[in-house]
Amino acid sequence: MTKNINLEPQKPEHNFILAALEQDELNRLSKNLEPVNLKLGDVLYGPNQNITSAFFPTTSIISLQYIMDTGASAESAEVGNEGMLGLPILLGGNTTPNTAIVQTAGHAYRLDQNILKEEFNAAGKMQRLLLRYTQAMMTQMFQTAVCNRHHTVEQQLCRWLLLTVDRIPSGELLMTQELVANMLGVRRESVTEAAKNLQNAGCIRYRRGHISVLDRQKLERSVCECYSVVKEEFHRLMSSVR
Repeated sequence: MTKNINLEPQKPEHNFILAALEQDELNRLSKNLEPVNLKLGDVLYGPNQNITSAFFPTTSIISLQYIMDTGASAESAEVGNEGMLGLPILLGGNTTPNTAIVQTAGHAYRLDQNILKEEFNAAGKMQRLLLRYTQAMMTQMFQTAVCNRHHTVEQQLCRWLLLTVDRIPSGELLMTQELVANMLGVRRESVTEAAKNLQNAGCIRYRRGHISVLDRQKLERSVCECYSVVKEEFHRLMSSVR
């Protein structure tokens, strides 16, 4: 799973929720925030497992997926440096049928569930931020379901690429087409064809598990409305965080 390492360059403020806290709130949390290194494919929790820790990504991205008995899977949402993994802790369920898998390797801060609950119940800014973040995440999940039902694989791929590169500075993704297909819940051949079309149009470059966004404007012209719905709702609800 995760390993403790020396992460001196990392700061809590690299996560937007932590950065938006009042200084006294951040000071209380800081001594309990544990820096961790998340590797590609790490499973942070599985279906119906008790969730004991929350994660505040700084450079990593975590994918929330439902994996069926057949092994087929589909992603419902992503968590990056804009948010927090572990909302079931605050909602009272403490478990979820979903699996949380590291999609993009990087850093995060881990926080014990009891500390998170204590800070949330203090009814300070942390509570207000996480309630608004919960609504933003619900929008992302609803829109993903609509997109998977009504839009082409190429449009879904554009949406996924844009939401992912919004969370990383480089525009370079270490991701195989098989993993992308698993997250979109479609056949690998469909992703191959969609990626080829986007590459021919000059939107992306794909090579040996690397996907580079070459022309973001072209990609935005090719994407469906679902990307802007999710992005605008996050901005509306979380603008104070950024």
